[in-house]
Amino acid sequence: MLVVLLRVQLNIIGGYIYLDNAAVGKNGTTPLAPPDVQQQYLSSIEHLLGDGLNELITVVKKAVQNVIGSLSLKQSVSLQELEKYLGEIREQVEHPCNSSESVIIANKSPLCWYLIPDEEATLTSQASGLTEKDLTTLRILNETRDMLESTDFSTVLNSCLNRGFSRLLDNMAEFFKPMEEAMTQNGKINSLSDAKLPLAKIIPIINGQIHSTCSETPSHFVQDLLLMDQVKDFAANIYEAFSSPQQLAMRIQ
Repeated sequence: MLVVLLRVQLNIIGGYIYLDNAAVGKNGTTPLAPPDVQQQYLSSIEHLLGDGLNELITVVKKAVQNVIGSLSLKQSVSLQELEKYLGEIREQVEHPCNSSESVIIANKSPLCWYLIPDEEATLTSQASGLTEKDLTTLRILNETRDMLESTDFSTVLNSCLNRGFSRLLDNMAEFFKPMEEAMTQNGKINSLSDAKLPLAKIIPIINGQIHSTCSETPSHFVQDLLLMDQVKDFAANIYEAFSSPQQLAMRIQ
């Protein structure tokens, strides 16, 4: 989510920088995104790393409790069953039912709220003493919100999440292979899908995978996401939309 959001923001601001550079020297032009606006706009990522992340953690914990809360830590789980549980958890987090506790409003993307504060909250927090810089930043944030609520963004984000969970399951499969080999020697197993590990062993392995993925420098997983065709195409479309001559013409009229 962080990777895709930053890619969207950088391409939006990149489009504005292109327009500003193209208008250098033209009389009566005001920068669309001066440096102080760029800084304020990019700092909005703090929502995802703060309130957004905290809310997401709460929702994920609830989904995990709903899906596997009744399982004993001693219960053995196969890789196929683990994939099923992860899918059910994702479904509850990414597509919650409409309710008073749901973060879905109207047709907005289910994950949008975690990425960027809603418009009303943004305006309320800055309702008093709005400067020209604040108004410009709010306008760009609103344009960003429109992008994040689009069907195209939901498709791209879903592809990235699928890639991430697929990578996790591929890595997890390595931990089931020793069990497979041991059981094969005893004639108790036919395939990897029959190998099982206690839930108490699976949980720390998953935690270790998350730490390993996040601590890589450079991060191969992040590079993998950035090189996905869907991410590159979506980012290119955003840059093209925000750096179009039509926007430049509207600006200097």
